[in-house]
Amino acid sequence: MNLAWTPADWELDFSFIRASGPGGQNVNKVSSAVHLRFDIQRSSLPPLIKQRLLALSDQRINGEGVVVIKAQDSRSQEANRAEAVARLQELVQSVAHTPKARRATKPTWGSQQRRLAGKALRSGVKAGRGRVQGD
Repeated sequence: MNLAWTPADWELDFSFIRASGPGGQNVNKVSSAVHLRFDIQRSSLPPLIKQRLLALSDQRINGEGVVVIKAQDSRSQEANRAEAVARLQELVQSVAHTPKARRATKPTWGSQQRRLAGKALRSGVKAGRGRVQGD
């Protein structure tokens, strides 16, 4: 199932913080890193998707069911904001996809025979490596 979902503005809570890492003076002056908070329970997602998100053992989801994503790769606030939203959509998309159920199958008669013939051949090779019996 491919879920075409975009979060509404009221569902997202952004806070801007100073980014860590290299960046010279810019890093000390500008709050360009973004913390995105998304409350799963209050969101407009379908109930099944909410349930799957809450069941995930992802470190980005805290005990209250709030997804916290930190984006700080770019030097621009807008780019970090867009990246955080994209990562949230990617997380939701990962639980929206349901894997196809596996149906158990049986090996064919021919494949079983080939496997047994190979084993018998190998057994003969190894048996030939034993001690030679003398008269």
